[in-house]
Amino acid sequence: MSYYELMGTFELSFIFAILALGAFITFKILDFPDLTVEGSFPVGASIAAVAIVSGIPVISNPWVATLLAAFAGFAAGYVTALLNVKFKILHILAGILVATALYSINIRIMDGPNVPLLNVDTIYTVFDDIEIMASFEAKTLFLGVFVLAVKLLLDAFLATGVGMSMRAAGANAAMAEANGVDVGKMKLIGVGVANALAAVAGALFAQTIGASDAQSGVGMIIVGLAAVIIGMSLMPSRLIWQATFAVIFGTAAYRLAIAGALNADSLGLNASDLQMVTAILVIFVLVAQHYSKSYFAAKKGAKK
Repeated sequence: MSYYELMGTFELSFIFAILALGAFITFKILDFPDLTVEGSFPVGASIAAVAIVSGIPVISNPWVATLLAAFAGFAAGYVTALLNVKFKILHILAGILVATALYSINIRIMDGPNVPLLNVDTIYTVFDDIEIMASFEAKTLFLGVFVLAVKLLLDAFLATGVGMSMRAAGANAAMAEANGVDVGKMKLIGVGVANALAAVAGALFAQTIGASDAQSGVGMIIVGLAAVIIGMSLMPSRLIWQATFAVIFGTAAYRLAIAGALNADSLGLNASDLQMVTAILVIFVLVAQHYSKSYFAAKKGAKK
C-alpha cells in the first residue's frame, strides 16, 4: 500500500467514524437497532450536493450545506423513532421503511440518481493551494481534527442531563421510566442525533469523492456496526469517552483491514468484493469475541 493510499484510507476512516459514532448511539447507548442509516447517509450527501451547486447565496456555502444535511438526517431518524414510539412499529422495520422511502426522496432531491460536484467550492477547497503540506495530507489532517471535535461534543452531550437520561433509557427502560425518564422522548432525540451524524458523514463523503449518489448508502449500516464491534472488541471500556475513542479506533482498524485485504495480490480480491470482505471481517470478530468470552468464563469457573 502506497503512502497516498494510506492517507486515503485514513481520510475515509475519519468520515466513516462520524457515521460509526451515530451507530454507537443507537446500538450501544439506546439499544435501538436502526437501519435508517442506509437512507440518511445518502440524503445527507444529496442535500449537501444540491445546496452547493444551487448557486443560492449562503445555502451554497459548503458548511451551511453540511449543516442542512445534518438537519435532514435528524428528521429522518426522528421519523423512524416516531414510528416506533408512537405507532409501535418494530424498530428494525421502521428503519427499513424510512430508508426505503428516503431512496425515492433522494432521487427527487437530486432530480436524478446523482449530482456531480464540479468546479464548485467544498469544505476542502481551502486546502487546494496550501503550501505547508500536500492537499491530500491537509484534508486527512482536517478530517482527523473534525472527527475529534465531533467525539468531544458527543462526549459532552452524553454527560448532560439529557445524555444521562438517554443512557438510562437504553440500559433499563423500565427502571428509567420508574425514575421519571421519558423513554420515548430519549429515543426520538437519540435516533435523530445518530442519523444527523450519518448525514454529516454522507455530506463529507460526497464532497470528498466529488459527487453524491442515491446508491451511496448501500452497506453503510454494516460499516457503522463493523467499526463499533471491532473498536469495542479491541478496546473494551466502561467510560463513554473511552468508548467513543474505541469506535474511532475501530473505524480506522476496519478500513486498514479492508484496504489490506483488497491490496493483497495473493487473495485475488477486487473492489467489488468490498461488501463480502466486510461481512467476513465482522463475522470473524464476532466469532472470536464469542469464543474468547467462553474461554475466559470457563477459566473463571475452573478457578472456583
